[in-house]
Amino acid sequence: MSVTALFATAFIVGLSGAMLPGPFLTTAIALGMRRGFWTGPLMVLGHALLEIALILALVAGLAVYLVRSEVTMIIALLGGAFLIYLGFSMVGDAWKSRISLAELQVSAAGAKSIHPVVAGLTVSFANPLWHLWWATVGLSYITLAMQNGTAGLLAFLGGHISSDLAWYSLVSLAVSGGRKFMSQNVYNFILVVCGVFLLGLGGYFVFWGIQQ
Repeated sequence: MSVTALFATAFIVGLSGAMLPGPFLTTAIALGMRRGFWTGPLMVLGHALLEIALILALVAGLAVYLVRSEVTMIIALLGGAFLIYLGFSMVGDAWKSRISLAELQVSAAGAKSIHPVVAGLTVSFANPLWHLWWATVGLSYITLAMQNGTAGLLAFLGGHISSDLAWYSLVSLAVSGGRKFMSQNVYNFILVVCGVFLLGLGGYFVFWGIQQ
C-alpha cells in the first residue's frame, strides 16, 4: 500500500471509529457545551499524545518481530476480522437507527468538567475498546505501514489523527454554537458509508495476510 493510500485509509478508518458512541464522544459533547469550540481539538491533542507514545513503544519493541511473515499474517488476519466485525456492526446500527444523536446529547448533560487535554488522554486510556483496537487493527496498520518505513508510519499517524481532529472539531462547533449541523439521517448515511469501507478494508487485510 502506498503512502498516500495509507493516509487516506487511515483517515476513513479513524473517522469511522471517532463517530461511534462511547465515552470519548459523550465527554466531547459535554465539555463542548461548557468550554466551547476548542474542546474537540484539545481532547484530540490528549488522545494523540497517548497514541504517539503507544506507536513509538510498539515500533521500538516489536519492529524486529513485525517483519516476520508468520507474525505479519496473524496480525493482518486478526485486524481484518475485527474490521469486518466493526463494519457489519456500523451498517446494522445505522440501518436500524440504533444510534441516536439526541440521546448522545442527553447522556452528556451530566458529565463533570475537566481539562480537555486531560480528558482526551484519560478517557482514551480507560476505554477497553481503545486497547482492543490497537491490539488488532492498529497493530495491523503499523505492520503494513512499516513496509514504507518512517514515511509510512507518519502517513498512518497523520491520517488517523486528522480524522479525529476533523470529526471532534465539528462536534465541538455544533454543540458550542447551540445549532444542529447534522441530521440523524445524514449521520446514519455516513455510518453506512464508513461501515462498508471497513468491510472492504477488512477483506483487504485478510487477503494481504494470507499472501504472506
